[in-house]
Amino acid sequence: MQIDFIKCHGSGNDFIMVDTTAKPSDYDAVDWSSFARIACDRHSGIGSDGVLLVVRHDDGIYGMDMLNPDGTHAEMCGNGIRCVGRLAQERGYLHNSILRSGGRDYRVATAEDIGEGVQSFAADIPIRTWSDDFAFFGKEERFVGRVIEELSADVEFTALNLGNPHIVARVDRIDMALLTRLGERVKELRNVLPHGVNVSLYECRSRRELFVATFERGAGITLSCGTAMTASCTAATLLGLVDEGERIEVCNRGGKVYCSTRLDNNTIVTRLEGNATFEWYGSAEFDGVALKWRTVRTTNEEEMWQRLRGSL
Repeated sequence: MQIDFIKCHGSGNDFIMVDTTAKPSDYDAVDWSSFARIACDRHSGIGSDGVLLVVRHDDGIYGMDMLNPDGTHAEMCGNGIRCVGRLAQERGYLHNSILRSGGRDYRVATAEDIGEGVQSFAADIPIRTWSDDFAFFGKEERFVGRVIEELSADVEFTALNLGNPHIVARVDRIDMALLTRLGERVKELRNVLPHGVNVSLYECRSRRELFVATFERGAGITLSCGTAMTASCTAATLLGLVDEGERIEVCNRGGKVYCSTRLDNNTIVTRLEGNATFEWYGSAEFDGVALKWRTVRTTNEEEMWQRLRGSL
C-alpha cells in the first residue's frame, strides 16, 4: 500500500498527515493504529508525535482523526487541527469553515502570520468545565484552582474539556520531574480519571505571556500540545491571571501560539492561533508490518519557522 503524506507541525508538535479522502478505496483498508505505532517511531519509522488523518464524514463535513504514537485515538489536537485546517482549505474541503474532530465541530480560519513566512491558522475551541472524563467533582460544579487529593496535595488544578480532557496548574517555576510524576500517577487513578488526562503546568510570566509544559495522554512529555496551551490560557483567564479577550502569547519548548478566551455566561470559547508548517512531502510503502518511506519534495517553511523560534 502506497501512502502519500505530509510531514508537518504546529508549534514544534510534529505529525504525519494523510489525506484519506484522496484515495478512499485504498486507504479504507489500512490499519491506521498499526501505521501510527510503526510510523511515529523516531528510531525505525518516520518519526512524529502522531498521525493526522483527513477524513470525510457521511454528512459531507471534513474532519480530523488524530492517532497517538501508541495507536490510540485522540478526540482533539489543537496543533494538529491547524495543519489539517490549512490542508483542507488548500484542497477546497472547508464548508462554512467547519472541521470535525472527536464528534465535535470546530470553526477554523487562516490567521495572521506569527512570523515572516510562517503560515498560520486559527481554531475556535468551545470549552466545557465538566465531562465524564472527570470523576473527582460534580457535574454542576466548576473545578478551578483546586487540589485533586488523589493526585497531589500541593498542586491546584483547573479541569477543562476541549474535546479531550485536561488538568492544568499554575506554578511559579515548571519542574519537569514533577510533571513526569503527575503524568505517570494519572495512569493509576482510573477511579477519578477513568479515561486518563493531559496534565500541564504553566507559568504566568506576565499578564500577556504564559509558558506551558505538558505530559500528554498516550504520548508522554512532548515539546508542544496545542489544546494544553489553550487550556492553560483558559484557566489563567478564569483565575483572573490574564484578561478576558486579550491575545495572550503562550510559549513552550516547541515554540509559541496566541490564545484569547471569551466568556459569555456559561459559554467559554478560546481561539488558538499558530503556525501550520508543512516541512516536506513524502511517500510510504506499508504492508501492515513493515514501512519503507522516502522524501518526495521539501519546502523552505521549516527554515522560516526555525528563524522565528530562534528569536523567542
